[in-house]
Formats: sequence, structure tokens, C-alpha cells
Amino acid sequence: MIVLAGLIIGAVLGAVNALRRGGRKMDALQYGAAYAILLGLLGLFLTIYLHRTLAS
Repeated sequence: MIVLAGLIIGAVLGAVNALRRGGRKMDALQYGAAYAILLGLLGLFLTIYLHRTLAS
């Protein structure tokens, strides 16, 4: 669940950031994809850390 939340939040934040800076539609898509990948990976690592910490 943390990974999916990271993907969605990252896509939205990236697109909003690109549009706020005056970017076009393709810029928003590229920023959204990059932010989604970044926050998705952070969510994955956080999920693994929490699973290992709480399981042992």
C-alpha cells in the first residue's frame, strides 16, 4: 500500500510541479513519471524496512 501511495502522490506532485514551472503537457507527464518512480522506490524500501522490523 505504501508503494501505491508513493506512485500516485509522486505522479501528482511531479505533474503539478512541471505545470507550475510553465511546462507543457509532455513535461508534466515526464515529471510525473520521474517523481512516481522515485517515491515508489522510497515506498518500497520503507515497506521492506517496516516488514523486517515488525516481523522480528
